[in-house]
Amino acid sequence: MRELDLNCDMGEAFGAWRAGDDAALLAHVSSANIACGFHAGDARTMAATVKLAAQHGVAIGAHPGLPDLQGFGRREMAISPAEAYDFTVYQVGALKGFTAAAGVPLAHVKAHGALYNMAARDEKLAEAICRAVRDVDAQLIVYALAGSVMVEVARSLGLATASEVFADRSYQDDGSLTPRRLPGAMITELDQSIAQVRTMVEHGFVRALSGKEVPLAADTLCLHGDQPDAPVFARALRAALEAAGITIRAPRHQES
Repeated sequence: MRELDLNCDMGEAFGAWRAGDDAALLAHVSSANIACGFHAGDARTMAATVKLAAQHGVAIGAHPGLPDLQGFGRREMAISPAEAYDFTVYQVGALKGFTAAAGVPLAHVKAHGALYNMAARDEKLAEAICRAVRDVDAQLIVYALAGSVMVEVARSLGLATASEVFADRSYQDDGSLTPRRLPGAMITELDQSIAQVRTMVEHGFVRALSGKEVPLAADTLCLHGDQPDAPVFARALRAALEAAGITIRAPRHQES
């Protein structure tokens, strides 16, 4: 049976700032990555989002990022592996506290934004983040860019992984995401997004901007909750995938 997890970044409001429609999105996804206060989120938002995800039966993950509220964690920073380790322990531990208080498990960890992309290509940074995850809870699943060094490092440390792909981003020949600053980085047409996802799930490759077929595994698909009309996109995408015979379900640890 073909299966795919639909994950979405959530809980990215903080203080008086509001971002995304988490309640609407949770009806369509199987996993939620909840911001932990560095790139977005705060204590009250984390608690509320954990509760909301639990009510919908959605798997909960920590979404640690760089300490950059102004840049929403999407600007690269020169950080050491030791700093990355501490940042990750701090944030994952914080969200794990909220899930414990709510009586629900923490299922996975997915780095955010620039930290995610840096770890996808920097082995030492990936190793620091994965060690932090293992040291907090070795049962957590690491979500990482399909085909990246982060997947390899996580597995070498004995962690379960979920290879992540994207419906609304284009790819480069090396399997990396096209930087947002470049033309064609974002896919805005629903039909094009659905076609890209089906190709990845059913045939195991993605067509890069150049036209090259790039092999990759697709365990989990990211939906960006801060995009315009994100709930509408999520509903339509899930319906199209299920109509194609693809079961939507959060990853199980023993199968990763």
